[in-house]
Amino acid sequence: MSAVLLPFATDGTVDWPAFDGHVERTLEAGLVPAVNMDTGYVNLLDDATKLEVLQRTNRLTSGGMFVAGAFLADAPGASFDLDEYSRRMNDIEQNGGVPVIFQSYGLTQQADDDIVASYRQIAERCSRFVGFELGTVFLPFGKIYSLDVYRELMNLSNCIGAKHSSLRRDLEWQRLALRNEVRPDFMVLTGNDLAIDMVMYGSDYLLGLSSFAPDLFGQRDRMWESGDLNFYQLNDVLQYLGFFAFRTPVPAYKHTCAQFLHLRGMIASGLTHPDAPERPATDLPILEALLEQLADYTSA
Repeated sequence: MSAVLLPFATDGTVDWPAFDGHVERTLEAGLVPAVNMDTGYVNLLDDATKLEVLQRTNRLTSGGMFVAGAFLADAPGASFDLDEYSRRMNDIEQNGGVPVIFQSYGLTQQADDDIVASYRQIAERCSRFVGFELGTVFLPFGKIYSLDVYRELMNLSNCIGAKHSSLRRDLEWQRLALRNEVRPDFMVLTGNDLAIDMVMYGSDYLLGLSSFAPDLFGQRDRMWESGDLNFYQLNDVLQYLGFFAFRTPVPAYKHTCAQFLHLRGMIASGLTHPDAPERPATDLPILEALLEQLADYTSA
């Protein structure tokens, strides 16, 4: 699964043709589009824009699978808001998508048993969904669950997988071992853009980095599947891009993504959301040098 960047035009509005093109590019690479995620600025969008994202993706996928973030904004001390999660999930499912359950204060500031009970309620309100755990380095309401909670997620038959964003290999390895023991069809979706080789250990992925080059990630995945040793070289260059793009401040990676796609001629502007952090223009020569390293693969 690959998060889809929401491109912006020079006047600060969404560049919808560029968005459509990026969804199509993701599909052509053999990847499942993930829209209204962090890479798509879900926390900065109004409801009308999020709905248009869903509707456009539904048309473009023509009944194929896509996932979308079910995000709600709350504050420390808030109660778990099942009704709001239900509204978000309903919007996604009515438009053909599978909800990815973003964490919230009301969800994660509960005791473990209550967190599990909340996910059971979520499971009753949708046909299938993807869980999501992330560290506080990304968002203050994030939480990496105990293995006991993670096991209970796997025991929910319509939870098809969970995105894991701790940026720690050891915690992800633990989840892979538990997956192999409890439910082999459950997807451990790595969100570790600093360790994109986790596919070598059995993880699936839902990455922001793949939005920079869905074509190259699709190519890399096919190399791994076929045993092509060129996998390692391509993976190494993509990982270097990941370390550069996801440096502090991490949320500015979305601007790096826009810059990179613009340099590749895939979107019309290298701008980020008007309210999102920016990268300096001095990054551009480094991105151009990275593109030169990837030239053998982009021309293939």
